[in-house]
Amino acid sequence: MARFENQGVAFKGFAIMAFIVVILAGMKAASPIVVPFVLSAFIAAICNPAINGMTRFKIPRPIAVFFMMIFIVLMGLWMASLVGSSINEFSRQLPQYRDQLVEQFAWILTKLHTFNIDLSREQILAYFDPGVALSMTTNMLSSVGGVMANLFLIILTVVFMLSEAENLPKKLHLALDDPDMRLKQIDKFLHSVNQYMVIKTLVSLGTGAIVGIGLAVMGVDYALLWAVVAFLFNYIPNIGSIIAAIPAVLLAFIQIGPAAAGGTALLYLGTNMVMGNVVEPKYMGRGLGLSTLVVFLSLIFWGWLLGSVGMLLSVPLTMIVKIALESSKSGGWLAILLADKVDEVAGVATDETVTDSESQA
Repeated sequence: MARFENQGVAFKGFAIMAFIVVILAGMKAASPIVVPFVLSAFIAAICNPAINGMTRFKIPRPIAVFFMMIFIVLMGLWMASLVGSSINEFSRQLPQYRDQLVEQFAWILTKLHTFNIDLSREQILAYFDPGVALSMTTNMLSSVGGVMANLFLIILTVVFMLSEAENLPKKLHLALDDPDMRLKQIDKFLHSVNQYMVIKTLVSLGTGAIVGIGLAVMGVDYALLWAVVAFLFNYIPNIGSIIAAIPAVLLAFIQIGPAAAGGTALLYLGTNMVMGNVVEPKYMGRGLGLSTLVVFLSLIFWGWLLGSVGMLLSVPLTMIVKIALESSKSGGWLAILLADKVDEVAGVATDETVTDSESQA
């Protein structure tokens, strides 16, 4: 009898794995449709608190949504124009930057020659080509810009989402079989995702502003572009700040010298340490309860599945999965593996057990 039960459990496990693979393959195939929808959902989550604030000042919600959409369109067009013009200007000045790079390394070549190590100009450019460093950033911006090419579709989707945002929690409560039992999980889900997106956006804005002002004071070219890059890449956990810093540090080294490159690196390091370790935890509280390993793996997974937008939204997407697993009895063990502290998940499991026992009584 136990043998058949074990076979049933194994079959159930394989069926679940096959079900997940089919879903992921479908999402990968439908990414041209899924990615704009996911991006629209998180834009709506960021804008909804501002619209609620405008409605508290007696502004009708449709008018508040209209003003917000105008603001988003203008910001999107401004960012696209800034990135495009900066990349074109950088491409024109690239030969000059390469010559300056060789001049900066002239003293290193002289020292190496004393040890009978001879490096040519071509070898220096092969290892420290400024165009290669910029391509990492431009490829990411280009892929995000490709998604924003569907701007009209995204704007329409955001408008409809914001129009329904007021009634969405009520609909979710009524759509479930047992709304009283699921009320806490749904409210936690909506509050956590919305809080994360709003706070992360404000922290990213602060990071971009500090980086832009600091680079402008030091005299680094394209300071406004690097500020936008720092703002966008701050959404990517762990490695986003590093990727954003590489082209700015290299350009400061080529344009001004080693001291400016060191100052630029310290600017990025200090800004991200203060904003990421002091400001963000202060306003986000305990955080989202995801372990560091899970955050890094989610960056790789969602980046593979949804591209650059998946990397930008990897943390909130993983948080959605974690909250859904916490709300499921069969998925509780996986939620524990995703959690940063076992006590938090254990508390949730205890609350669900108490709720189940009360409902059965």
